[in-house]
Amino acid sequence: VQLQASGGGLVQAGGSLRLSCAASGLTFSNYAMGWFRLAPGKERDLVAGLSSGGTPYYTESVKGRFTISRDNAKNTGYLQMNNLKPEDTAIYYCAARRSRIIPTTTIEYDYWGQGTQVTVSS
Repeated sequence: VQLQASGGGLVQAGGSLRLSCAASGLTFSNYAMGWFRLAPGKERDLVAGLSSGGTPYYTESVKGRFTISRDNAKNTGYLQMNNLKPEDTAIYYCAARRSRIIPTTTIEYDYWGQGTQVTVSS
């Protein structure tokens, strides 16, 4: 099983990025997925999650700005990030767990991508 995260980069505040998480070796539709971020001096926290049935979760600070989605036919998940802020700067990781519900802690996830850096300049 492999998760490959991509799409990070450097963007100015107010800009947008779309992260992708390409999965292989699993039936993606059976898995809940999550996007976590790790900022300097902080813990790796869940930013957004999506159940296998399509129910989303967002942490409060990104509601209305980020959208999580998936394309099961492509075995790929996405995180569309709009109106980015400097405080969104972090390494973003995608993760997956065979579950109907959205796990909210790192230890609950079975598989992880390698991380992609997002830097938002002010």
